[in-house]
Amino acid sequence: MRILGIDPGIAITGWSIVDFNKDGNPSPIDYGAITTDKGLLVGERLLELYDDLTKIVEEFKPNYCGIETLLFYNNAKTAIVVGEARGVALLVLQQHNIPIHEFTPLQLKSSISGYGKATKKQVQENVKILFNLSEIPKPDDVSDALAISVACFDRLRMDELL
Repeated sequence: MRILGIDPGIAITGWSIVDFNKDGNPSPIDYGAITTDKGLLVGERLLELYDDLTKIVEEFKPNYCGIETLLFYNNAKTAIVVGEARGVALLVLQQHNIPIHEFTPLQLKSSISGYGKATKKQVQENVKILFNLSEIPKPDDVSDALAISVACFDRLRMDELL
């Protein structure tokens, strides 16, 4: 099973492509960050995100996608542009008929570390260990995208059991 993990943002969108075998062992196929130049207009940045996510989806053909939900932000402007970036990601996924599962940060932390209030550093260390990586992926959004793929797999496995 191939899962795309997305941590959406206007400046940085983390993404991961992870294959899971029948025993649930993850194999990272590829991962990275889509970055947009803050000097561009928001519409231009969203188009860049759309084009890059479309290329990723078409190249790797994931079976499912996990994406982080939009949280409350102290800065309304930040919340709006993150929501717009998230909307672009959801559009790409819908256009390619990829089933979407959404996760809160609490769910992600719980899935990757077993504790919903784990620190960002604990999540990153667990991602490094789980994926047998030599170092923590950077920027943080990439590590989060890998964690999202694990949360998505866990959800799918639980759905099968139920």
